[in-house]
Amino acid sequence: MAGGAPRVFVSHLAGVPVFDPNGDQVGRVRDLVAMLRVGRRPPRLLGLVVEVISRRRIFLPMTRVTGIESGQVITTGVLNVRRFEQRPTERLVLGELLDRRVRLVESGEEVTVLDVAVQQLPARRDWEIDKVFVRKGKGGALRRKGETLTLEWSAVTGFSLEEHGQGAESLLATFEQLRPADLANVLHHLSPKRRAEVAAALDDDRLADVLEELPDDDQVEILGKLKEERAADVLEAMDPDDAADLLSELPEEDKERLLALMRPADAADVRRLLSYEERTAGGLMTTEPIVLRPDSTVADALARVRQQDLSPALAAQVYVCRPPDETPTGKYLGTVHFQRLLRDPPFTLVSSIVDSDLPPLSPEAPLRAVTQHLAAYNMVAAPVVDESGSLLGVVTVDDVLDHLLPDDWRETEFEESAHG
Repeated sequence: MAGGAPRVFVSHLAGVPVFDPNGDQVGRVRDLVAMLRVGRRPPRLLGLVVEVISRRRIFLPMTRVTGIESGQVITTGVLNVRRFEQRPTERLVLGELLDRRVRLVESGEEVTVLDVAVQQLPARRDWEIDKVFVRKGKGGALRRKGETLTLEWSAVTGFSLEEHGQGAESLLATFEQLRPADLANVLHHLSPKRRAEVAAALDDDRLADVLEELPDDDQVEILGKLKEERAADVLEAMDPDDAADLLSELPEEDKERLLALMRPADAADVRRLLSYEERTAGGLMTTEPIVLRPDSTVADALARVRQQDLSPALAAQVYVCRPPDETPTGKYLGTVHFQRLLRDPPFTLVSSIVDSDLPPLSPEAPLRAVTQHLAAYNMVAAPVVDESGSLLGVVTVDDVLDHLLPDDWRETEFEESAHG
């Protein structure tokens, strides 16, 4: 960007693509790295944290940035793919500066930082944070005119202090569109204190989705910093198999206390999963597949499959059972695959098109047998049925992959990244 070009507010840079000179995308901006300076001198912008295609996070110096325009960053094309490691003198702009409570130098009034702006210095390749966008007061539903201000960096003080009770609203707004796995990656790279603040600000469903994508240590840490009632609510919002996996990492007394706080029906599902060995079909399964009665129609099945919260693996097929139609069900009659639902008229009864030849898994089936079953029948999910013929749950391919990969695969994905 040439000297004298307009400044850029950092919230507009979050997630924007990064391209090399040939127009090939090399990654996306996940944060900016700045160095605070003595006195009221504006911080120097050192570079960008870029998540490259392999999901490794690398450091891109601002000297390698040749342009920031139209929602994209252009680089010289020379990238050091070594993983980014934050130094003690560095600050992550999105992760650590936004939502801080600072004070106006002139009046001493406390304000909240909503955004900061960066600008390239004239005739140089150095960049600085030169403006701060703040909101007066503590906010709320009623907004007064003039409560937001854009100020020079020197007009506020408090960035160098250790922050207590830092909010998370602006950071969450910045990453609102991220998939749970990507937001989990963001949380993993924040400090424990900041991670706890962001987790506390997420709603139960969003936090549940993100927890399912985090390494075990991060899950336990975040859950342990929530109030017990909130922790129980989040566990209820998680898939039962993921909640069971998380609870199995806790001391017995903590696990029982949280189970007692959960809704009885949710706790019963989780307790049932905890009763099975971890690397068996019973320990891997989810207890919430799509279950239909024999007199349901194809139209009924498609309506259930369309539910937005279903994973692709769970939406791939429905399971026909006699009442009750919640696990453990009445007698399991068979499976109807999604493709078959698309081929038959809406009024067709599912009992007339059920696939009863596919053998179900027993809850004691070991992981190896489950893997062979899915591979042999080219399935993305398989029913788990007990000796009495009741459907207990379904093992999906993503659950199997979680247990086939090394125990620290999520940690490796975030820290070193898988190739491909």
